[in-house]
Amino acid sequence: MRTVPVPEKAILFYLIFHYKHPLVQFLIYCRENMTLIIFFMFIVWFLGSIVIWTLINGISPMPTSSKALLKIQEILPDVNGPIYELGSGWGTLARMLSRKYTHQQVIGYETSFFPYWISRLFCSQNNVTLERKNFFKVDLSKATLIVCYLYPGAMRQLKEKFTKELKPGTHIISNTFGIPGWIPKQVCEVDDIYKTKIYRYEI
Repeated sequence: MRTVPVPEKAILFYLIFHYKHPLVQFLIYCRENMTLIIFFMFIVWFLGSIVIWTLINGISPMPTSSKALLKIQEILPDVNGPIYELGSGWGTLARMLSRKYTHQQVIGYETSFFPYWISRLFCSQNNVTLERKNFFKVDLSKATLIVCYLYPGAMRQLKEKFTKELKPGTHIISNTFGIPGWIPKQVCEVDDIYKTKIYRYEI
């Protein structure tokens, strides 16, 4: 008896609709739930990126709270020149600074992938420039105002950089963490559960 070859498509059809192998069932599930799987993979990628850049930078990209933002607005000095935000995160401070200083250039530096691109998406003001750079490697000598929300280790490193690069009269405002050994010109307390401190310095 001569054997009649079975078309490959027919075999595949039989496997998908009749054969109850776990792998086939898994492939069917994936096909039916592709949107959910893609969304789940994006969440894993998003969270993984945040964790990796948190380990690299030494701090997670935390947005400035609304109360801290209002307190910073209260003590912003009058300046005439570039304003730098070190660690611009999700763009919360950069947007506020651009509205306050409409005729000055606001430059934010951020290395974390997702916060940087999300801030680029929402910071549409003409006087805002966001760059994916390590601010420790950026020349700060043109700054008239520096704003940051970092961590103690970064403030210790910036102390030397500020001393070398900033010109007299430059203002520094730091959320939560002061510059070790420097006496602030002003310290404000935010009305929140942490009693957050806002430090203002002048070179």
